[in-house]
Amino acid sequence: MFEQGRYAANCSLLFREYELLARPAAARAAGFDAIEYWWPFAEPVPDQRDVDAFVTAIERSGTQLVGLNFYAGDLEGPDCGVLSLPDRAQEFVASLDVAIAIGERLGVPAFNALYGNRVASSTSAEQDAQATKNLAIAAAAAQHINATVLVEAISGPKPYPLRTAEDVVAVVDRLRADGSANVGFLCDVYHLAANHTDPVAAILRHPETVAHVQIADFPGRGEPGTGEVDLARCLEALELIGYEGWIGLEYAPSTTTADSLGWLVPGDGGSDQRTHSSSRRP
Repeated sequence: MFEQGRYAANCSLLFREYELLARPAAARAAGFDAIEYWWPFAEPVPDQRDVDAFVTAIERSGTQLVGLNFYAGDLEGPDCGVLSLPDRAQEFVASLDVAIAIGERLGVPAFNALYGNRVASSTSAEQDAQATKNLAIAAAAAQHINATVLVEAISGPKPYPLRTAEDVVAVVDRLRADGSANVGFLCDVYHLAANHTDPVAAILRHPETVAHVQIADFPGRGEPGTGEVDLARCLEALELIGYEGWIGLEYAPSTTTADSLGWLVPGDGGSDQRTHSSSRRP
């Protein structure tokens, strides 16, 4: 059994039966104490009224926002982050003040910085240099509120360069060597499995770098039990390395969100019952 981690509902993929700002309350009603979001605005610098409405919805729900993406472009369209794109990097930088201000108001401990696709207008070396610069800027901003900047591998057809745990850890190690100690590996079990990487092996190889975890089954990116990922082994590996952080449920429910939560032990979303199970566990 995995006793130390806690599940957080990703409200950009879960509870989509509700409008965006109603999802924190829906998550709380389902038993979750913690939630995550992708960037919840259409632009890098939204109207302050929209920011206030987002913060208020979370405060009123009684949940804790434990993970927030920095601005990453149109994730459901062509983009997969902008921080490595010289022509668009300023969009990322512009979102930092907004994200950190939200983090300060809500006590957000981690921010996900999506790297960005390869583009024809810049060389890979130019993009990597831009990414290193912007991740260092983000880490310095996050340090003011004692938060961590996360980097993750992504799967799918977009030309995203970080595909394996080793790809991400190389970026993290480079940043840490340059003094950005608060940068870590977002271990997304689904994306690793989709990229033919064993998530368990990745966890065990990088115990000092795993800073946050997200799960979905593969194939399909549905809830645990709908695919081939052995969640029980992943949880055991996390327990073995002493991981005590949150585990984000970043999956697309096969039916409704409520129906997709049947694999959880009752009360698992809350802070008082933190023993998790999987349909694959003997």
